[in-house]
Amino acid sequence: MIKEDIESRVRLQIEAIRRGSVELIKEDELFEKLSYSVSNNIPLKIKAGFDPTSPDIHLGHTVLLNKLKTFQNFGHIVYFIIGDFTAMIGDPTGKSETRKPLSKEEVLRNYKDYKNQAFKILIPEQTRILFNSWWLSNLKLDEFIKISSNYTVRRMLEKDDFEKRFRDNRPIAMHEFIYPLLQGFDSLFLEADIEIGGNDQKFNLIVGRELMKSFGLIPQVIMTMPLLEGLDGKNKMSKSLGNCIGLSDEPNEMYGKIMSISDAMMFKYYELLSCIPNKEFSELKIELDKGLNPIIAKKRLALEITEIYHGKINAEKAGKYFEEKFQKRVNPEDIEMIKLGQDFCVKYTEISKEGLILQILPLINAVGAAESNSEAKRLIKQGAVKIDLIGKINKDESLEHDGREIKIYEGSVCLPDKTDEFVFKVGKKLTYRIKLNF
Repeated sequence: MIKEDIESRVRLQIEAIRRGSVELIKEDELFEKLSYSVSNNIPLKIKAGFDPTSPDIHLGHTVLLNKLKTFQNFGHIVYFIIGDFTAMIGDPTGKSETRKPLSKEEVLRNYKDYKNQAFKILIPEQTRILFNSWWLSNLKLDEFIKISSNYTVRRMLEKDDFEKRFRDNRPIAMHEFIYPLLQGFDSLFLEADIEIGGNDQKFNLIVGRELMKSFGLIPQVIMTMPLLEGLDGKNKMSKSLGNCIGLSDEPNEMYGKIMSISDAMMFKYYELLSCIPNKEFSELKIELDKGLNPIIAKKRLALEITEIYHGKINAEKAGKYFEEKFQKRVNPEDIEMIKLGQDFCVKYTEISKEGLILQILPLINAVGAAESNSEAKRLIKQGAVKIDLIGKINKDESLEHDGREIKIYEGSVCLPDKTDEFVFKVGKKLTYRIKLNF
């Protein structure tokens, strides 16, 4: 194989591998490892550790799985490490206190869910599931002392969690220092080529890299991935925060939750959860910049993710359900009615043959959809205010609730004559049924 062909294939892999990552340590080493792999047709060992601390798996957990699948697509082997031994120690990563250790029974029970969900993404033939208790439980004390002699207390205190607690005079148990060393020994034992983890795991991954150097091995390349924000668009996806999309969610619920994320957050979900090729992803962003309705892109994302976990048929049914239930507007009979009289602060003016002039700003304030006039004006300017006409429009015509939508960009709107009822929507979540009672 000629050098130019090798470099081209390696560059192709690196482009796909880097997508969505936070940090790569170091890219030149990755290039060397991939070049050797391509030249000799030898797959790399890609390691990722999972402490099954809970049976509840959500999309945030799949960020690493999707990256592992990218490596598998290029022929590499994934070493899926179940941290049953380390989970019984407890890792405080990202927390201000020690995480509660788990019993072996709890770990094994949770592992079953991890395995079932993981193989909805990973290729079984290219996946090696290993328990780190297989080697750590047999590690002799003198061997562990030799390993720990390669790391100082000062280096351990460089870890953010430990540094903060030490500075605040809060306790750090000795077993917490042991956790990164044991995770690092996993890499040493397996002679991993690459280890992937969340960016909150960077310290532990570096320990593995440096232990490999200390024992004369070629160090593993480290790739860190971002933590996925949940439905609130702010906090890390978490069941306890109620902002997660669970893999066990019903198809309609999963599809609907994905459709509820913000347009800005949609790009991150695409980058971390979708299998869309980089070229298509770039083209999609260009189309959106040119005016493509974001809901089209979001529906594609929701369909793809729902299909992964529930199959194509259920995903398509969920898409159809969403369109009927939400895009075609909810049934107005299901919405609490607000009646407006002539003496109401919203002013109506009858115009012969044309209809009624509805003042939008007072209506937004009256139903409590905005905290101030400036916020109400901003919502109007953004086109976040809509009216769905329902009921009788004139003596001879009747429209269904999804029959006519008016998107508001001005401070007032002209409604057809004889309008007596409509659905008033502000943003994605606020819906009101307005009855004109005069």
